[in-house]
Amino acid sequence: MSKEKTTGAISIAPFRYALGIEYVGAAYRGWQVQAYDNVPTIQAEVERALSVIANHPVQVICAGRTDAGVSASHQVVHFDSWAERNDRAWVLGTNSHLPDDISIKWATKVPGCFHARFSARERRYRYLIYTSPSRPAILAGGVTWTHRKLDVERMQQAAHYLLGEHDFTSYRAVGCQAKSPVREIRRLDVYRSGHLIVIDVSANAFLHHMIRNIAGVLMAVGAGDRPAEWALEVLQARDRCQGGVTARPDGLYFVDVRYPDLFKLPDTPLGPHFLPTSD
Repeated sequence: MSKEKTTGAISIAPFRYALGIEYVGAAYRGWQVQAYDNVPTIQAEVERALSVIANHPVQVICAGRTDAGVSASHQVVHFDSWAERNDRAWVLGTNSHLPDDISIKWATKVPGCFHARFSARERRYRYLIYTSPSRPAILAGGVTWTHRKLDVERMQQAAHYLLGEHDFTSYRAVGCQAKSPVREIRRLDVYRSGHLIVIDVSANAFLHHMIRNIAGVLMAVGAGDRPAEWALEVLQARDRCQGGVTARPDGLYFVDVRYPDLFKLPDTPLGPHFLPTSD
């Protein structure tokens, strides 16, 4: 927790708040504040707006940093503030100072032991692929488009090989800075919804570009360029050079993060919200 504020002989610890945030990542260089002040990031916009409402500088910590162009329907952050505001004030007040492509969905006070990143037990993403002979206009930038026909059953067969705890060296970016390449994928479903193919994946945590690299492999399998077993061969190689093309960030959404029940965070429907309701 942040340093305590001293008033006379009384030390008052700051309040800790959690927020649920939705954003479109197309106009930003990712979540995290960059070394160059003129580079737009989600974190910078959120901190600027919160600082106005709190009347002091605010720093936020997120559940999972997203790359440039990646969106979120349910990002969770926490921050400390000596300002005591009700939930409605944090939501409506902060949103009035945010651009239209970032929105605070809920706010709640949490115990000082809550940490948006380290308290998280599971994270979930959805990758959306629009399959059609012609590119979409309405969902431009919100999906990855391919004119090729993709076999969903073949993609699901390939996805099965990646379930469980593995060394995902072949599926992470060469420049990934994570100390360990080992992650546990707990769910990896591929299904069709109209023109959209959805890759729905949950894990304890993810590596840099891990989902986009998985999507690249599954798309190659779905198009018939590779057999389903190739996903396993890539995994076992433990060599990024043996993997497929990194899929575009368009269509990747951070949709959920799970915490212990003791924190009692608000439930949020899975997004993105233009998809039919499902679990």
